[in-house]
Amino acid sequence: MPAIDIQVLEGVFSDNEKRRIIENVTAAFGEVAGQTLQAKTSVRIHEVKSGAWGYAGNALTTDDALAMRARG
Repeated sequence: MPAIDIQVLEGVFSDNEKRRIIENVTAAFGEVAGQTLQAKTSVRIHEVKSGAWGYAGNALTTDDALAMRARG
């Protein structure tokens, strides 16, 4: 069974957005791997506590990620 793990900062995506991410990632995987594997694909979204994720030597916060989303 394929397992896809996605890590995001907590509070950046709504429950509805996380559901849509899971649906779309599963569908995209299925386009490549086929329907049989798509039906057996597990997608998990892990929310990392604000400030517990580092990027380029800096700790990121939920506010940082929300600002990135706002910029598009």
